[in-house]
Order: sequence, then structure tokens, then C-alpha cells
Amino acid sequence: MAFLDFKFFSEVLGIQTEVYVLLPQKNLNGEIGTNAKAPDEKYKCLYLLHGLSDDHTIWMRRTSIERYASEYGIAVVMPCAHKSFYTDMKYGMNYYTFIAKELPDRMCEFFNISPKREDNFVAGLSMGGYGALKIALRENNRFCAGAGFSSAADMEIRRFRDVMIPIFGEEQIIPDEDNLFTLAEMKANEENRPRRFMGCGTEDGLYDENIRLRDKLKSHGYDLTYRESPGTHCWEFWDEYIQYALEWMFGKK
Repeated sequence: MAFLDFKFFSEVLGIQTEVYVLLPQKNLNGEIGTNAKAPDEKYKCLYLLHGLSDDHTIWMRRTSIERYASEYGIAVVMPCAHKSFYTDMKYGMNYYTFIAKELPDRMCEFFNISPKREDNFVAGLSMGGYGALKIALRENNRFCAGAGFSSAADMEIRRFRDVMIPIFGEEQIIPDEDNLFTLAEMKANEENRPRRFMGCGTEDGLYDENIRLRDKLKSHGYDLTYRESPGTHCWEFWDEYIQYALEWMFGKK
């Protein structure tokens, strides 16, 4: 794999921004210990989102995502959304529009990444799990599947008030398009609903809201794969579950 620390100007954010990008490499003669694929056609791409306390570097620092992605021959794009909950913030920047709309366009422009819906996926953990599940539902003409691990599923739960005020304002009114439960109802009858993967540890503090979202999606007939196992809100769990999600997205290695 090629690993790029990529900086470019975002028109949506109005600033220079930074993403980590992994790209398949075809010729690895002489590299020891690799099991890599690199397709001849444009690359399928996974947009991989971070959690509340982290940034775009964290998946590379806490997991073996480069090694896992190499075995599937896919591109991986890891953007930074700060503490935005992947929204267009009331008092801040438009991180939803940047990551869900502008970023895929720029990545297809700069790299050999396919723009086809069936080749684009989004996943994340905690805050990023919420973002991934939301983006896949709202941008269902761009993404064919979304996966959330230990997702902050219910925005109606009043938590992190100092974080949430810049996002939703002092009254904390959650727009329908930012509420996963309402959004699931709004999108229930659309033909091109994305496939969904959810995973959560049974000892995770977000477990109950993940179960409620799982049941909501099932009640509306979504194509949902749900998996749970003993675990807390931790990287040991997420490193394991990104591997399950990659197999679910891209098939057997």
C-alpha cells in the first residue's frame, strides 16, 4: 500500500485540510511479509471516520488498517472532522457537507478512485459510527453501505453539552436529518437503501442505544448485519470489528 498524508484546500471549510489516504500498490516485488491486491480498474474506497477524542491519524495509530485494506486491494480515506459529529454545525464549520459531498469528489479527482455507488463505503467508531450510519443513509446515491462500531446512535440523549452547543445550538434541537431514528423512518421506502453493519460490545456504555437503533432498522426492513460480543468502548474491540466489516463489505480475501 501507498500511504499519503494529503493536504488540500477545502472550498466547503474555507481552509487547508488534511486526510490520510491508503492506496493499493501493484508491484511489491521484494517487500517481505505482505499479502496485497491491486485491481486494474478504479479502486473501491472506504471512508473511515474517527471518534470524538481523536482525529484522522487514529485508525493508523491504533489498528492495522493498512495491512487489512491491502489484502482487499481497496483505497481508504481517513478525514478529520474534529468534534463536529459529522454535521453542518450551527456555530462552526460544515463538516457534513465536506465529508459526505466534497471529499469524495476531491478524492476521485486526485486519485484512481471509483465514483460509482457500488464502489463506495463509509464506516466509523463512536462519533464516527454515528457519522457513517448517517452519511450512508442521507447520501444513498453515493454510498452503497455504511458500518458503525459502538456508535453514538441517539442524538436525543443529552451528553457533552459543551460539545453539542456549537453543533445544534443552545436549545439542542436535533434536525430530522441528524437523528438516526427519524432518518431511518424517512428513508424506509427508498429503493436504494444502503446495506448496514452495526457492532457493539455488550459492556459498552452505548450498548442500549445501539440495540434500539438495530431494532428500529430491522422494523423497517433494512438490510442489516448486526454483531455483538463481550467488549467495552476500546480499540481492542474496534480493531477486531473493522476486520469483520471489511469482510462484510468486500467479501472473502
